[in-house]
Amino acid sequence: MTKIGNSDLDVFPLALGGNTFGWTSDEQTSHAVLDAFVASGGNFVDTADGYSSWVPGNSGGESETIIGSWFAARGNRDSIVLGTKVSQHPEFQGLGGANVIAAADASLDRLGTDYIDLYYAHFDDASTPLEETASAFNDLVVAGKVRNIALSNYTAARVAEWFDIAERNGFALPVALQPHYNLVHREPFESDFGAIVAAKNLGVVPYYALASGFLTGKYRTADDLGQSPRGGGIGGLLNESGLGVLAALDAVASERGVAVASVALAWLRTRPGVVAPLASARTTGQLPDLIASAPLELTADDIAALDAASAKI
Repeated sequence: MTKIGNSDLDVFPLALGGNTFGWTSDEQTSHAVLDAFVASGGNFVDTADGYSSWVPGNSGGESETIIGSWFAARGNRDSIVLGTKVSQHPEFQGLGGANVIAAADASLDRLGTDYIDLYYAHFDDASTPLEETASAFNDLVVAGKVRNIALSNYTAARVAEWFDIAERNGFALPVALQPHYNLVHREPFESDFGAIVAAKNLGVVPYYALASGFLTGKYRTADDLGQSPRGGGIGGLLNESGLGVLAALDAVASERGVAVASVALAWLRTRPGVVAPLASARTTGQLPDLIASAPLELTADDIAALDAASAKI
């Protein structure tokens, strides 16, 4: 287990993404994935109120509803560290103060719980004064509905501004950051966020940790892209640089006797501030390679080889 920043949240060093729940995984399959994750030692589950509003026939909140039905069936809410997010549900767009409060209540209803362990501002909302948003998040903490605050898809400057506002007003401080970060997408995180992550002891939970599946090694030619609904978004990585990263992963994975995905996730855990990469599994069959990343410790040579290959992206 590892602690998230300055919080009291002890988590398994891999977060299970709930973006597939209600999209590529139905309720029964989603419950099976959650059961298998917990049986393997996992306790950190991540979702958002907007998942999966992009699916025809969905209205948003489907992932939270499925997780809520799993909590109800298993009676295990208190043993799970739950993260969810606000700003993207079709009925609760943006980060206006009243909207944040209303969206949190709606999430709590769908999840069938009275508290959220880690509540993220999902995307920055330039149309709302940041002090209004930070104040609303603080109100949720004071009310006991949210235990810890986190930020996703913010620039480093805006993260610093949130801290300035919170410290000046005595608001609860963010404890975690969820950026887009992986072996083939190292910037702007590495250049922009190192100083504030270190200064504020933010726990980093990178999303797209496997680059929509590219870093599992399943996509190596254009013909492979049709294997998954996510395949169409990664064709741009099928070039000399992207395939060079896969070659470096192949070499480390072969030497260590593990899957490519396990190595890619383990590399993220070597980065400053990273406490738990975020990865999703459509089926239980995809979980073992993800879980295997948690105890995997890469050598200095492994890390150097992966750094060198990914630096060319």
